[in-house]
Amino acid sequence: MPGRRFDSFAGVEPPERPADPAVRRANFRRIIVLFKRYRARLGLVSGLIVVSAALGVVPSFLLREVLDTAIRVDPGTGEARVRLGFLAVLVGGMVAIPIVTGVIGVWQTLLSNLVGQAVMHDLRSSVYRHLQRLSLAFFTRTRTGEVQSRIANDIGGIETVVTSTATSVLANVTTVLATVAAMLLLDWRLAAFALALLPLFVWLTKRVGDQRKKVTAERQASLADVSSIVQESLSVSGILLGKTMGRSEDLAVRFETESQRLAGLEVRSRMTGRWMMAAIQTTFAVMPALVYFFAGWTISQGSGAITIGTLVAFTTLQTRLFFPIGSLLGVQLEVQSSLALFDRIFEYLDQPVDIVEGERTIGRPHGDVAFDDVWFGYEEGSWTLEDVSFSAPAGTKTALVGETGSGKTTCAYLVARLYDATRGTVAIDGVDVRELSFPSLADAVGVVSQETYLFHSSVRENLRFAKPDATDAEVEEAARAAQIHTLIASLPEGYETVVGERGYRFSGGEKQRIAIARTILRNPPILVLDEATSALDTQTERAVQAALERLAEGRTVIAIAHRLSTVRDADQIVVLDRGRIVERGSHDELLALGGRYASLVERDVDVGEVVPTPS
Repeated sequence: MPGRRFDSFAGVEPPERPADPAVRRANFRRIIVLFKRYRARLGLVSGLIVVSAALGVVPSFLLREVLDTAIRVDPGTGEARVRLGFLAVLVGGMVAIPIVTGVIGVWQTLLSNLVGQAVMHDLRSSVYRHLQRLSLAFFTRTRTGEVQSRIANDIGGIETVVTSTATSVLANVTTVLATVAAMLLLDWRLAAFALALLPLFVWLTKRVGDQRKKVTAERQASLADVSSIVQESLSVSGILLGKTMGRSEDLAVRFETESQRLAGLEVRSRMTGRWMMAAIQTTFAVMPALVYFFAGWTISQGSGAITIGTLVAFTTLQTRLFFPIGSLLGVQLEVQSSLALFDRIFEYLDQPVDIVEGERTIGRPHGDVAFDDVWFGYEEGSWTLEDVSFSAPAGTKTALVGETGSGKTTCAYLVARLYDATRGTVAIDGVDVRELSFPSLADAVGVVSQETYLFHSSVRENLRFAKPDATDAEVEEAARAAQIHTLIASLPEGYETVVGERGYRFSGGEKQRIAIARTILRNPPILVLDEATSALDTQTERAVQAALERLAEGRTVIAIAHRLSTVRDADQIVVLDRGRIVERGSHDELLALGGRYASLVERDVDVGEVVPTPS
């Protein structure tokens, strides 16, 4: 889904959902596969369900024997004859069976919830891990709130179906089959009459389910939009932007508009098919009375006697049948609604992984980086880089220079393999980065970007994100190298100070130096420096620049030049223009050439770049 700006929050159309029956069947098979790992437990649950269903119909037969055999009334004299011993046995069975089925039900519920929660965990983990494997391109065109909604709201929305509905369906189906078989054994005529309307109920329920599925898809899309508004407008950045731009009221109105839409969809979801379901429930409620009438009519027609015991036992079974049938009809609606959520979840799991992990490792690389005939485009048919070839020998500094949109940051991101080259190769020590495992590549290349991101955690934990097993001494040494230790140590809580969301307790320069300290702690041999110093004051920029110089010592550095004064000492300067290399050489060589670089120096251009993203 394309990314949306603040002004496009309201009136967002819900995404299309797959309506192809083949897709629906394929998704249903995928749902079944989710449970395959737990088939042993499910087999035990199924066994308990069958035993419980079989035991559940026995009391009706015991009741028939109580009324027709244990307690008999002489038709002529009206005298009752009681076989007390037999009655005691029957009553004992009628008491014992519910106790046994109750114990079985507790175990069945425990096992089914254990399986269901395991499946939920697997599904959440699969979606999260799959999203981690996607390239940066996916996240540049997808709202953060949308991603959060898929994981939290959509997966949360199917929890009931996964944790209890699957076993509930099996239990209800088994109960229905056992009950119908028992009803047929008692009297096939009464059974045929009582079950005559069932096909109509099933058809009506399917229609309601189709309607509810459509409403659910719209409701979840609206819920995702609400989540996105909250995520973007109530973050620290969003609050600052809204207040400084005087748009707080507009954002509130947009939230209220989407919330109102969501409320309407919630009402529609709950009311869809309610009249049909009410009619079905009413029919179920009056059926026992109709059975009594049908039994009397059958006897009056001379079609065969139906004993009181049989009739009472039958209506007892019939009452027992209505609950599982009603549950199954309700499950039909619930499953239909949940299928829309599964569609949204599988839509993310089906996102193509365009960056596939390699298998090679190179240990501690020397740090040679080479671009060989590299072409890259964010969109098909539009090139951001064309025929880019250059090498950055180990231990040297290469500066990438060019105006906005020339492809500098794109080159840097290809080294870290945030994207893959469309053509050509980017290699480290002669090995194509596409052949390297992700851990090996992460150990080789460190990135200090324009966008400094800090987690809402302590300073120490933010630094240890680069090296979880780092000692306190190593953390503090890295902070000293980045010239930020003194500031951190002066805080009331020192390294345990919580940085706040996205590090808003610290200034831009302080956050940059924390990010530099984090990279120093990782100690990668290759550095990609996207020097975000152009927006800093002179003193802060000087401190950050000194930290960067300390970080770059002894490493291969590929620096994106935002100010030409920061790259005069580079071993080589690569000048890019519209995705092509137009000049390459040292600062003095390029000045003497009198070409593009000399022109940039003469104009003293700030050549920062915003990375193009696919629309």
